[in-house]
Amino acid sequence: METTFDFEKPIADLQTQIEKVHQVAEKTKVDMSATIRELEEKLAETTVEVYKNMTGWQKVQMSRHPDRPQTFDYVDLICDEFVELHGDRTVKDDKAIIGGFASIGGQSVMVIGHQKGKNTKERQYRNFGMANPEGYRKALRLMKMAEKFNKPVVTLIDTMGAYPGLEAEERGQGEAIARNLLEMSVLKVPVICIVIGEGASGGALGIGIGDRVYMMENTWYSVISPESCSSILWRSWDHKERAAEALKLTGNDMLANGLIDGIIPEPLGGAHQNPEEAANNLKKQILSDLVILQAKDSDTLVSERIDKFSKMGVVHE
Repeated sequence: METTFDFEKPIADLQTQIEKVHQVAEKTKVDMSATIRELEEKLAETTVEVYKNMTGWQKVQMSRHPDRPQTFDYVDLICDEFVELHGDRTVKDDKAIIGGFASIGGQSVMVIGHQKGKNTKERQYRNFGMANPEGYRKALRLMKMAEKFNKPVVTLIDTMGAYPGLEAEERGQGEAIARNLLEMSVLKVPVICIVIGEGASGGALGIGIGDRVYMMENTWYSVISPESCSSILWRSWDHKERAAEALKLTGNDMLANGLIDGIIPEPLGGAHQNPEEAANNLKKQILSDLVILQAKDSDTLVSERIDKFSKMGVVHE
């Protein structure tokens, strides 16, 4: 069954009307092409109006669409080859974060990303994309391996946050994420980070420090989810729409605040409408940046990366 959000109802209603007119025309053999054409024109106008004027909360909803492409989908669509690597060499292999060497347009890279899962069984297997400490330690191991072989790192971010369980904290969740922030800041190879879905808190930032940081058009990136923000400020999830606007979590907001380097466009209606087009846009951006970043020496990369993040934020006394 196709998922339709409340704000998409005007589009769904017009699609239903068009379908009914087609059925009537077929049944009665009456020429209703003029009516169909008029409805299709209205549908096209409404579709553009709805998707080009989405609120922060609506983009949060789009980022969670069950059919939205995830890391493995993009790997299949943009990589010529992919060899998955497993384990943090300490505890276990965290299934919420996947990674391995890949070839993109003839370029060898290390791809690392969150994987949520597509159905109930897979989501449980992947822990809904919420990584434990060993997931971030696996990611760091793969980054250091990429550095050893002088290969760029590409990270795909899509998580509701790092796993908040007691056992994760006991195994050093905070330390693992902090260690990644430190080590990614000084990696001697190009690092490109892209938010492909949800970008929540330290769970996202744990693989989000790069020379280039992008968000896909219908994604969000923030220190906290709108629901959690609402529950803290108003003791209820009822104000999540208001919280989403206040958090300034959309790509346009983040770009305006200088926190990301760009927005990767999606097909009208979201990446799930045309995964191939979304993946092609992603691939173009990665290959374009690799040309620029690989021309720089390692010292320049590290220096510019540190400067980039050091300049973020404004202090008012």
